[in-house]
Amino acid sequence: MSYEQAREAFAEWGVDTEAALATLATIPISMHCWQGDDVRGFETQKGASGGGIQATGNHPGRARTPDELRADLEFAYSQIPGKHRLNLHACYLDTEETPDRDALEYHHFAPWVEWAAAQGVKLDFNPTFFAHPKADDNLTLSHPDQGTREFWIEHGKRCREIAAQIGAAQGAEVVNNIWVPDGSKDNPVDRMGARRRLEQSLDAILAAKHDRSHLLDAVECKLFGIGVEAMTVGSHEFYLGYAIRNQTALCLDMGHFHPTENVADKLTSVALSVHDILLHVSRPMRWDSDHVILLDESIRAMAQEIVFADLLQRTRIGLDFFDATISRTAAWVIGVRNMQKALLEALLSPVEPLRAAETQLDFTTRLMLTEEFKSLPHGAIWQEFCARHERGTGRQLISALNAYQQGVAARG
Repeated sequence: MSYEQAREAFAEWGVDTEAALATLATIPISMHCWQGDDVRGFETQKGASGGGIQATGNHPGRARTPDELRADLEFAYSQIPGKHRLNLHACYLDTEETPDRDALEYHHFAPWVEWAAAQGVKLDFNPTFFAHPKADDNLTLSHPDQGTREFWIEHGKRCREIAAQIGAAQGAEVVNNIWVPDGSKDNPVDRMGARRRLEQSLDAILAAKHDRSHLLDAVECKLFGIGVEAMTVGSHEFYLGYAIRNQTALCLDMGHFHPTENVADKLTSVALSVHDILLHVSRPMRWDSDHVILLDESIRAMAQEIVFADLLQRTRIGLDFFDATISRTAAWVIGVRNMQKALLEALLSPVEPLRAAETQLDFTTRLMLTEEFKSLPHGAIWQEFCARHERGTGRQLISALNAYQQGVAARG
């Protein structure tokens, strides 16, 4: 079907495809650097555990240096329509120096800032509270030992300062997202003590004021993790309350809840009390297994909730998965494009007839309309979007992904 035919099909339902395409072009997805090298980073100090972070598989082509990772990112962006962002973790510094986490400075990331400016890509940032000897017991900001807490507090402070300087350099907001692996493998007796320590540590990290146009602080909750099955200190309830009290953004990771929970359902509840929302879009096949996202019902539901509730301006969308069993660059491209496809479908939905039927308690009409809309030619609109941005689809895309993978396979 041609674009003009598809456009007419949507127009019959009162949907303006041109408006949908224009809106989609303005939505950046923050692509996560850690898919490209299996969450290893480029620190010279090694010997630490993963702190609950593990990428499985040994597919050839893993990026081993900052330059290799940047080359892979450039290829991935070249296959994705629109302008997007890069989410950078603090362990991905690019320097000949060997600073520990509590000694990081802006210049350790300057090559990334220069590269991003040349690519027209905006950066986001994350302190790295895992894969370090001082995190081997899965305790950082809530650690009972004051010296250990102070080490991680200093890391958090420095990362906020780095993020703020990146924001100033790129002339645009940097989302600085805080996630810690803290918790207990078996049943604790003093949950309150751990959570008070985490709260005090966060307060210390966030005490310095920065230009809001350069830095947006976010805190990320989690249900449980490997080695912290009994209790996660930074639970959803903890961080929801913290974000409300301190006016930070709240990060909702689709893999950080029970697999039967509908994370999309949380958006409007959170949005009533928290102005800024950060999403980490993932696919938890078995809890936080972080598979590459599919164009499935969970992703569609997330996109619909964002669009239908008019939350696009308040929601920052990022990806968070790491799969080492497949081409890492293909995973990036497929993941971002699937998120875009879901957003496009939501933007092409005739929301008003659905809302009117629901308001009138006419659930039969709502059901009929919902099912009929699924048959509309979304694919033709997506192909038009890609064509306007000079990006391939179908066999052309697959050929490009396969050719690049063959070129990097020799990395081992």
